Amino acid sequence: MEGVDILPHERSKTQFDVDAMKIVWAGSRHAFEVSDRMARLVASDPAFQKDNRSRLGRKELFKNTLRKATYAWKRILELRLTEEEAGRLRFFVDEPAFTDLHWGMFVPAIRGQGTEEQQQKWLPLAYKMQIIGCYAQTELGHGSNVQGLETTATFDPDKDEFVIHSPTLTSSKWWPGGLGKVSTHAVVYARLITNGEEHGVHGFIVQLRSLDDHMPLPGITIGDIGMKFGNGAYNTMDNGVLTFDHVRIPRNQMLMRVLQVTREGKCVQSNVPRQLIYGTMVFVRQTIVADASSALSRAVCIATRYSAVRRQFGSQDGVETQVIDYKTQQNRLFPLLASAYAFRFVGEWLKWLYTDVTQRLQANDFSTLPEAHACTAGLKSLTTTATADAIEECRKLCGGHGYLCASGLPELFAVYVPACTYEGDNVVLLLQVARFLVKTVSQLGSGKKPIGTTAYLGRVQDLMQCRCEVQTAEDWLKPSVMLEAFEARSARMCVARAQNLSKFANPEDGFAELSADLVEAAVAHCQLIVVSKFFDKLQQDIPGNGVKQQLQNLCYIYALNLLHKHLGDFLSTGCITPKQASLANDQLRSLYSQVRPNAIALVDAFNYTDHYLGSVLGRYDGNVYPKLYEEAWKDPLNDSVLPDGYNDYIRPMLKQQLHNARL
Repeated sequence: MEGVDILPHERSKTQFDVDAMKIVWAGSRHAFEVSDRMARLVASDPAFQKDNRSRLGRKELFKNTLRKATYAWKRILELRLTEEEAGRLRFFVDEPAFTDLHWGMFVPAIRGQGTEEQQQKWLPLAYKMQIIGCYAQTELGHGSNVQGLETTATFDPDKDEFVIHSPTLTSSKWWPGGLGKVSTHAVVYARLITNGEEHGVHGFIVQLRSLDDHMPLPGITIGDIGMKFGNGAYNTMDNGVLTFDHVRIPRNQMLMRVLQVTREGKCVQSNVPRQLIYGTMVFVRQTIVADASSALSRAVCIATRYSAVRRQFGSQDGVETQVIDYKTQQNRLFPLLASAYAFRFVGEWLKWLYTDVTQRLQANDFSTLPEAHACTAGLKSLTTTATADAIEECRKLCGGHGYLCASGLPELFAVYVPACTYEGDNVVLLLQVARFLVKTVSQLGSGKKPIGTTAYLGRVQDLMQCRCEVQTAEDWLKPSVMLEAFEARSARMCVARAQNLSKFANPEDGFAELSADLVEAAVAHCQLIVVSKFFDKLQQDIPGNGVKQQLQNLCYIYALNLLHKHLGDFLSTGCITPKQASLANDQLRSLYSQVRPNAIALVDAFNYTDHYLGSVLGRYDGNVYPKLYEEAWKDPLNDSVLPDGYNDYIRPMLKQQLHNARL
C-alpha cells in the first residue's frame, strides 16, 4: 500500500464521530467555525506560503515576516474581522512577529495597569496599529528576578518628568520581541525613585522611535540581539537590546492604575488593589498553557500520521509492519497524544479560572488569588516543559526523516523551546508553587481550609492513611481510585517536605537545601490538577457517537503513564503496592490497543490544515515519499550540478594539484 492509500484505510477503522470530536477540541461549535474559517483563509492565500523559511537568510527571513504581518493586518481590516477572528488568523499565519508582543503583552499591560485616561489615550492608537508596542522587562542581567531589575525611573519635580536610565551594562533591556527593529513604543519596567527613595519596579510607556522617520529618539540605543537557535523559527522575530541615557518622559506616562506619583513626587496607592496586576499574569500564563496544547498536538499529528505511513521490518507476505503497530512506538506516542488533550482541557479550565479571579478581584475578594497564582505558575511550567520534551520525542519517533527541516519538527521545536523560560523560568515557577504548598500544609493546624486545587490537602489525615483498593487491572479504570492515588502521592510528598523543612532553624536555609525535593512535590501537585480537570471534563455532557469513550481512554493513558513514569513517588510514599503498579501497566497496554484503530482520527480532530502543520511527514493525504524527494531538489545547493568551489577546492584535491587550490 502506498502512503496515499494508508491513511484513508486507517480512517475507515475509526470508532467515533470525528466531527463531534473537532468541536470538543475547539471548545465550542462557534470556536470551531471561527478557527476552521481562518485556517482555510490563511492556507488558501499564496501570500502566507511558508515552506521556504528554513532556506532563507536572516535579512530575507525578517523582511518576509514584515510583509506577512502587514499583509495579515490589511486582510484583517478589509474583512472587518472581530478581535477573536484576527487572533485566530495570526495564529494560523504561524510566524513569530512583532504583532505577537503588541497584542499579547503591550496592549494587555496598558489595559491591566493603565488608568482610564491612559487607556483612552494609548489603546486607540495601539488598536489601529498607529503605534507598535513591545514589553521591555527582561534585562541582560535579570530575567526571573524582576525585583532585581536595574533600569531606573527617577522623578524630576522641577520638570514634572521621569528620567529613564540604564546605569550599567547589565541593565540593558534584552530579549523583547519586536524591539530590535520595529516597535515605536514600549512598556518599560524600571525601579521607581522619587525624592531619593526607591518604590519598587513599575511600568512606564516610553516612545522609542520617531513616528516620522523611525529613527531612535535621543538617548535611546537600540538593536537586534542576533541569531537564535534553529533554522527559520524565532529568527523571524527582532528580539532586541535597548539602553537609555537619561531619557525624559512626562509624569503621566507611568502606568498609574495602582500607584500614582503626584506632581510633588509623592507616591499614593489608588483605591484599585495592587493584586489586579496579578490578573494580567494569570491571563498571560493561561494563554501559554493553551499554546502548549496547540504546539504539542501539532507535533503529535505529524508523528502519528507518519508512524502509520512508515513501514519497517517484520514482513509477512512481503509487507513490512507499520511503525505505529509496534508497542514501543505506541508506548512513546500515545501518552503524548493523551497529553495534548489533557493540556487542552486544563487550558479551558484556566480560562474559566481567569474570569472567576477577575470577577472576584473587582469585588475586592482576594481569597482565591494566591491559589490561582500558584496554579497558573505551576501549570505554565508543567505544560511547557512537557511540550518541549514531547516535540523532540516526536522528532525521534519519525526516525531519520524527522531531522529534515521538511518534517516541520526541528522548526516547531526551535520556535517552542523558549516557552520554558519566558514568563517565568520553569524551575523558578515550581519553587513558587512549592512555597505555596508548604505554607498551605503548615496552616492546616490553624483551621485555615485549603481551597480550589489544594482542597484535597484538607483531607490530609485520610490521605496519609488510605490504601489503594486495586485488585485487577480494570480497577484502575475507576476515577475515584485514580484520583485518590494521585491525591495521596501529592499530599504525602507535601507533608514529607514540610516536615523536613521544619527541622531547619532558618526556613530559608531549608528551602535552599531541599529545593530539588520541593520541585518534585510541586510537579506531583500540578500533575494531579491536570488529571482531575480531565476527569471533570468527562463528567460533562459530551455529544457525539463514541467521543466520550475515546476521551476516557486518553484520560486513563495520561494518568497511568504518569504513574508509570513516577513510580518511585507512588511506591515510596506507599500509595500503591508493586503488584498494583504491575496491574496499572497491564491496563495501560490494553488501552494502547484500544486507541490504535482511532489514532489517525484522533489527530484529524485537531483540524489542522497542511499549511499550518508545515510538514511533509504529517500531510493529510499521507503522500510522504514523492513529496520529500520533490522538496530535496528545492535546496539552493541543487541550483547547479557542480557546487561553487569545485574548481577551487575539489578538483585540485582529486587531481593532486593542491598548489592550484585557492586556500
